[in-house]
Amino acid sequence: MGPVTVVGAGLAGSECAYQLARRGIKVRLVEMKPGKYTPAHVSPLFGELVCSNSLRGDDLSNAVGLLKEELRRLGSLIMESAEANRVAAGGALAVDREGFSKYITERLRSHPNIEVVEAEAVDFPEGEEVVIATGPLTSDALAEKIAALCGEPGLHFYDAVAPIVTLESVDMSNAYFASRYGKGTADYVNCPMTREEYTAFVSELRAAKEAPAHGFDDGAVFEGCMPVEVMARRGEDTLRYGPMKPVGLVNPNTGGEDYAVVQLRRDNAEGTLYNLVGFQTHLTFGEQKRVFSMIPALREAEFVRYGVMHRNTYLDSPRLLDRYYRLRSEPRLSFAGQMTGVEGYVESAASGMLVGIETAARALGLPAVDFPQETAIGALALYVSGGSVGNFQPMNINFGIISPLGYRVKGKRNKNAEISKRALAVLDGLAETKEVMRL
Repeated sequence: MGPVTVVGAGLAGSECAYQLARRGIKVRLVEMKPGKYTPAHVSPLFGELVCSNSLRGDDLSNAVGLLKEELRRLGSLIMESAEANRVAAGGALAVDREGFSKYITERLRSHPNIEVVEAEAVDFPEGEEVVIATGPLTSDALAEKIAALCGEPGLHFYDAVAPIVTLESVDMSNAYFASRYGKGTADYVNCPMTREEYTAFVSELRAAKEAPAHGFDDGAVFEGCMPVEVMARRGEDTLRYGPMKPVGLVNPNTGGEDYAVVQLRRDNAEGTLYNLVGFQTHLTFGEQKRVFSMIPALREAEFVRYGVMHRNTYLDSPRLLDRYYRLRSEPRLSFAGQMTGVEGYVESAASGMLVGIETAARALGLPAVDFPQETAIGALALYVSGGSVGNFQPMNINFGIISPLGYRVKGKRNKNAEISKRALAVLDGLAETKEVMRL
C-alpha cells in the first residue's frame, strides 16, 4: 500500500495521521491553512480549538472521562498534548488553546513518516487509501465532491462559538471564584444575577439582533451547542436550568444560592482570558457587547473575541459508513471527526484514533481490532455506523450507547464506574491480543 492521504489537520485528522505514522505508515497530511481559512478558524496551527477550550469531565463515572482514559491507553497524541497544556478547571480537562495546538503541530511536522501538504483538497487521489477529516466546515468544492460520492450532501446544522473576556476587566466585587458542588479547585468565575437583573437580561436577549445565518432554524440547532438567544426564547427559566443554573454554587458574599449565575471558564494557561460557559451565540457583535454587558460583573468587560455562528455539515453515517468509518460503497475512503456525526472534541479525536489504527492494520496485513460496544471508542463507532434510530443526529459519547452490564449495580454513579472498569479491562485485553495495538 502506498501512502495514506489524510485530509484535514483538526483533532480527528491529526490523531489519525499520528496513529498511522507511529506504526510505520507513510502519511500525506493535506491541510488548507494557512492559505485558506474557514469562518471559525484563525490559527495556522493543527488541532485548533474553536468552540471551547474544555475537553470536559475526567471522572470515570462520566462517559467522556472513560473515552479520554481509553485514548490515553491507546497512546493518543491529542490526550498527550492536552495533559502537557492543561489549565485549572475544577473537575474538567481544559487546555491552553495555543499551547495545545502548537504541541500537536510540532509533533506532526517533525515526524519522519508524515509529509504535510499545504493546499485545499478538492478531490481524492485515485486508487489510494484516503481519510477525510475536514470537519464541520468542509470547503464547498470538497463538500460537493463528497455529496456526489454519497448521493446526498448530508445534513446541516449550526455550531456557535462563545465570547471571551479578559479577567482583569471582570468586576470581581460582583463575582466570585468557585466550582460547582465544590469539585476540584475554585477555578470558575461566577457572575451572579438577581431575579430583576435576570428578567431584564432575558428580555433583551430575546429581542437582540442576530447576525445573518443562511438557513438558520431553531429546530435544526443541535441541542449540545444551542445558541444562548435561542434558549432564552424557549422559556423564561430555560437559561436558569441550563448554562445559568445556580445549583451547587454558594455565593460567599451572601452565604446562599443566587437566582442565576453566568460562569466564566479559564481560556489560557496564564488565566488572563475567560470564556462565557454555554454562551454560544450568533448575535451581532454590537448586540453581544450591549446585552452581555447587562451581566453585573461584565458591565465593563473587555471582549477579546465575540461569538460566531457557523455552518456544520455531517453525513448520514448509518446509511453510508461501516464500523471502521469507511464508506461502504468505496471502502478505500474513510471519514473521521465531526462530519461523521460524532459530536465533541474528544469524540472527534476518538474517531480519528479508530480510523488510524484500523487503516494501519489493513496496510500491514494484520487483523482488524474491531473495537466492541463494551468500549467507549467502539460504542461510538457502532452507533454512528448504524446504532441510531430514526432521524440521525450528532452524538456525544454517553453510557446509553455502551453495552449494558447485564447485572444490577446500586446507584447510577457506581453502575457507570463499573461500566468503565469493564471497558478498560476489555481494552487491555485487546492490547494483548491485537498486534497492531502494540505497534
